[in-house]
Amino acid sequence: MQLLDRTFDVSTVPVSGASLSAEAVRRVEQFLFHEARLLDERRFAEWLALWTEDGRYWVPRFHDQANPFEQISLFWEDKMLREVRVRRVENARNWSQQPLTRSAHLVGNITIEGLDAAGHLIVRSTLQLTEWRIDQRQLAGAVFHKLAATEDGGWKIVLKRVNLVNCDDVFANLEVFI
Repeated sequence: MQLLDRTFDVSTVPVSGASLSAEAVRRVEQFLFHEARLLDERRFAEWLALWTEDGRYWVPRFHDQANPFEQISLFWEDKMLREVRVRRVENARNWSQQPLTRSAHLVGNITIEGLDAAGHLIVRSTLQLTEWRIDQRQLAGAVFHKLAATEDGGWKIVLKRVNLVNCDDVFANLEVFI
């Protein structure tokens, strides 16, 4: 099973530096802003298209969690699980989306951290998320994206790790993506 593939590199510590032009850094920033907008507008099919085939979405359950294999995570999803969640969230009969979850992502403090062993760009940002469905809640944390360059000069997500400030809290349903 792909999710249990322990060779998948979940590290967000760079092994080398990355030298990007100001224009390239701006394209990375725009990519992260675009991803947040797709989530806020519930354009999940377009959001799914931002990922590589083997991309992983990870929200650790513990501070400084080294990997998703030794401890439980809030989310550890591959392509299939992201697609299943989108189908469930978009299903008109899904009681947990009546009313629909609304969100506003605020992405900031974007820094280029470097490259991983495979040459993927590691980008760190901070996130403030306001989410509403019956009640309003606030989530915040550090987000690490590992990005693979595409032939057309764009990016695809290899790994998205969301380190929530309150990851060890008790949560009501976390339905939509952070």
